[in-house]
Amino acid sequence: MLEGKDILVVEDDPVFRRMICGFLQSQGCVVREADNGLQGLQALRNAIPDVLLCDLAMPVLSGMEFVEEISVQYPMVPVIVISGTGDMADVATALRHGVKDFLIKPLDNIMVLQSAILSVLKSQDSSTEGRDFSSQWFGVGEDNSVVDEELEWHIQELQSNPKAARELLVGLMPDTESKQGDWQLNYCVLQSADVPPVLLDYTWLMDGRLAFYLVDSAAGGNNGATTTLLLRAFFNDYLRTRMAEENDLMHLISLIEKGMQHSGYASPIKGLFGIFDACDRSLTVLSAGLGAVLQTSEGMHSVMAQSWLGDRAQRNDIIQLQLSESGGRLSLSEIGSASFSVTLKRLESE
Repeated sequence: MLEGKDILVVEDDPVFRRMICGFLQSQGCVVREADNGLQGLQALRNAIPDVLLCDLAMPVLSGMEFVEEISVQYPMVPVIVISGTGDMADVATALRHGVKDFLIKPLDNIMVLQSAILSVLKSQDSSTEGRDFSSQWFGVGEDNSVVDEELEWHIQELQSNPKAARELLVGLMPDTESKQGDWQLNYCVLQSADVPPVLLDYTWLMDGRLAFYLVDSAAGGNNGATTTLLLRAFFNDYLRTRMAEENDLMHLISLIEKGMQHSGYASPIKGLFGIFDACDRSLTVLSAGLGAVLQTSEGMHSVMAQSWLGDRAQRNDIIQLQLSESGGRLSLSEIGSASFSVTLKRLESE
């Protein structure tokens, strides 16, 4: 399955490096080695690998500095981090730099590495946009028990360390401002640093639509972080593979709830899903536990909270709203001490 694949291994521990390289060579890979980040960059200048494996704790050039440099100079190279640290702050930082997966030493089952590499290669070979790390972790659409073994570490860490889980989720928030055509999105959030966050994720689609969701990770209790990441995985995978054909929020919610039911580590959670069509300024919204208010120059429209995600939210009503010529602001209601609003504004022609 890995026959002929070019793998670059950047690792300062000679024993661990030889173990990894030996396994990859037994799988038919063409393996190159580097024992620090500087040598790793030199190896990249010589040839671009199919996959790069690296540690975070390395001399000369730290692993995090190395990953950051790769994200700038070689964004096309898929990176898998294999680290001795499971610090969620490190995980979030690495993921923001585009790392495809994050494995923890020691690898009790070496086949976890094979599965991670195959998953990354599969996403790279896809004709559509590659999966993000959430889909790698949760194996959306796949039946892969080996990956699930590695996932146990992520789940346990997120459940036992609320501070680390919050840091990871906050670190994955998208840019506060983005533009598509003559429309601009901004969001504003004010929330306590002591509670799990309300998370926004959004994607501008090729046809000019904006797909987004908001989720209150605190509503999921101890499983809030893992449930939020599972939701993120299904959302991005759906956009990547089905959104252009299906165009159906109900179908998306149905898939997410089915995944939650079979995961074993997800809890009902409050969310809100929406699709904005820039062509006719329509806003399609489905509440899955979160209520909201849309304010435009023509008035205010309420979106009542309905059943939570995981409690048959697929049966909830879809609300059709309309933005004014200049746009509108969608604000969440009744989320305790937090305040969250998303503004869609039409830009003036220059």
